[in-house]
Amino acid sequence: MRQKSKMVSTIVGMLLSLAIVLSGCGGGQAKQEPASTSADKSAIGSQSSTEAAKTGGVGNAEKEYTVKHAMGATTIKGTPKRVVVLTNEGTEAALSLGIKPIAIVKAWGMDPIYQHLTEQLKDVTIIGDENQPNLELIATLKPDLILGNKLRQEKVYEQLSRIAPTVFSERINGDWQINYKLYAEALNKKEEGNAEFAKFESKVSGLRTKLGDKINTAVSIVRFNPGGIVRIYYNDTFSGVLLKKIGLKRPAVQDQSKFADDVAKERIPDMEGDILFYFTYDNEKGEAVKAEQEWQKDPLWNNLNVVKKGKIHKVYDGIWNSSGGIISANLMLDDLEKYLLKN
Repeated sequence: MRQKSKMVSTIVGMLLSLAIVLSGCGGGQAKQEPASTSADKSAIGSQSSTEAAKTGGVGNAEKEYTVKHAMGATTIKGTPKRVVVLTNEGTEAALSLGIKPIAIVKAWGMDPIYQHLTEQLKDVTIIGDENQPNLELIATLKPDLILGNKLRQEKVYEQLSRIAPTVFSERINGDWQINYKLYAEALNKKEEGNAEFAKFESKVSGLRTKLGDKINTAVSIVRFNPGGIVRIYYNDTFSGVLLKKIGLKRPAVQDQSKFADDVAKERIPDMEGDILFYFTYDNEKGEAVKAEQEWQKDPLWNNLNVVKKGKIHKVYDGIWNSSGGIISANLMLDDLEKYLLKN
């Protein structure tokens, strides 16, 4: 009996020893999460940033904003990247804010793009003109914003809005400063727009100071057009608004709040001023240049004191009138400084 009991005790002891060994082996196989290295954390952080960018997480790049404009209110999602612009002044606004449009309307005149913008607008698609943009072509470009103008494109606003969010300014003529701020807001570049406009205001102020007593110079503005049409430009024009902003004078007959008058040669005396700037908007037939040459041979033209004193200057229509945006405004200031301070 003792022998049997001793045998049982031995077997139990062996089993306990085996259990301890097996327990130790099992513990070594327990599943554990490895400690994160700095490289692992960097990879995780990078992956999180990528995902956030995809979902609009960081800075919420896809945030919606609503812009009130001439046709109502338009909601835009995120900062537009594929912008179609249906006014020349709007093209200048976009460029000044660092945005190259994917498509624009052609320049007024013979050149598809204004000379002072050709480098900035290389390879940009032309989609008709301000009065007749090509809607089918616009649709194929899949824009995420369209900038236009009620005066020019009111009839096609609904069609444009079905293509992409569309924002319209009210009118053209002398309203470029109002329109610039609207375009900047629509492009989600309001702060940048304010900064650019502040630079422009500072440049205007600087020129005003440089002019001194020459601020009282009476500036006459004339344009030669296709069909032999000749215009005297008043204050509700691109150039007229800028002259007023600087504080320069206009000849009494030209100091009117309206746009312009088409005139016959008997009105040449109304072109008198201390200095005269003229620009020519021509067509393929060269009709405007012919009118320019013909009128400048007329005795009434040559009897103007401003002509006799040699204070007439031909300037570029694209800058002084047709393009009509902030880039042109800055370049017109340069012209005014050059011509006014050298006389």
